[in-house]
Amino acid sequence: MLLPLAQGGKCFRGKECISTRLKIYCLKLAEELGVIVPNPWVTCFKAASLPAIVCLLMPLILYKLYPPEIKDTPEAPALAAKKLESMGLVIKNEWIMVGTMLLAVSLWIFGIASAVAAMIGLSILLLLGVLDWNNCWNEKSAWDTLAWFAILVGMASQLTNLGYVSWMSDCVANNLRSFSLSWPASVAVLQAAYFFIHYLFASQTGHVGALYSAVLAMHKAGGVPGILAALALGYNTNLFGAITL
Repeated sequence: MLLPLAQGGKCFRGKECISTRLKIYCLKLAEELGVIVPNPWVTCFKAASLPAIVCLLMPLILYKLYPPEIKDTPEAPALAAKKLESMGLVIKNEWIMVGTMLLAVSLWIFGIASAVAAMIGLSILLLLGVLDWNNCWNEKSAWDTLAWFAILVGMASQLTNLGYVSWMSDCVANNLRSFSLSWPASVAVLQAAYFFIHYLFASQTGHVGALYSAVLAMHKAGGVPGILAALALGYNTNLFGAITL
C-alpha cells in the first residue's frame, strides 16, 4: 500500500499548480527570471493532464511488481461503514469548509492571485467561526513556510540581480553548444540532471532554492522556450520527491 500511495500520489499531484507549496515557489522563481506563466492553475493543469492520466497506471504496475500478501479483505467494507456511522453526519462547519475551499480554488482558477484567494478563504473561516486564531497560531508548518520561503525567494532574487545565475547559466549553455546539442536535447540533459541530483539533497525545498533558478536560466540560455522549461522543472520538482522516500 505504501508504494502506490507514495509513487502514484507524487506523479498525479504534479498536474496541479496547488498540489504543493513548492510549485508556487517555482512559479515565483520563474517570474524573477522573466518567465510569466499565464493563468497558472489552468496552464499547469492543461499541460500535465495527459502525463498525469498515464501515471494513473502506476498503482497497477506496482501491484504487478510487488503483489500484496493479502488480496482479499471482505471485512473492510463493514469496518468502513461502521467507522463512517461512528463519525455521524456532516456538520455545518464541515460544509462551510468544503464551500470555502471550492471558492478559494475557483478564484485562483479564474485568475485571482493565490495569496488573495487564500486570504479570502481564511477570512471566511475565521468570521464564521470554523477556525479561531489559536488554530492559525498552532499551524507551525505554515508559519515556517511563510518565514523561510520569504528568505529563500529573497536569496534567489539577489543571486539573479547580482548576475550570478546568468553567469553560471551562460557557462553551462556554452558547454552544451560545444556538443552541438539542439534545444530539445538540452532539455533532456538539464531535466535529467535536475531530477537525479535530488539524491544529494536532504529536502525538496533546499533543492528548489539552490537549483531551480539556475537550471531555468540554463534552459533559457540554451534556447529552450521559457514556459516549457519552467513547467517541466516544476513537474519534476514533484516527481523527484518520489525517488527518496
